[in-house]
Amino acid sequence: MAAEVTLAAPFLVMLLVFVAVVIHRGVDARLRLDDAAHQAARAASIERTSATATAAAQSTATNALSSASVTCASLSVDTATGGMRPGGTVSVTVSCAVDFGDALILGVPGQKRLSATAIEPVDTWRSVSGHASGGGA
Repeated sequence: MAAEVTLAAPFLVMLLVFVAVVIHRGVDARLRLDDAAHQAARAASIERTSATATAAAQSTATNALSSASVTCASLSVDTATGGMRPGGTVSVTVSCAVDFGDALILGVPGQKRLSATAIEPVDTWRSVSGHASGGGA
């Protein structure tokens, strides 16, 4: 009995380590995707127009994921600006097909589609034009 346990223990430990690594990668990718959605929503909420908000959300999400070393097979950033009116909200949904290609031992799927949504308020007191009226010389 001791011989069987001695021979089987290393394989069981390797299996446990493999499962832990795969789970960690999935959880880490989900956390980083959630962070990228929040960053993109914040970047969009401080813009003045819907077009610039959408562009800011796209570039911010792309940069946040690349700096976090998350490899997406396909990335989509959907931005709902609601007209960018003061007191409104901006919603950004980031969807990413996370690549688990380097963890393809024991039949782990190569990709998993993850998504995260973040909502940020548009400042109630912001100016629509960028210029303050009045003032001195």
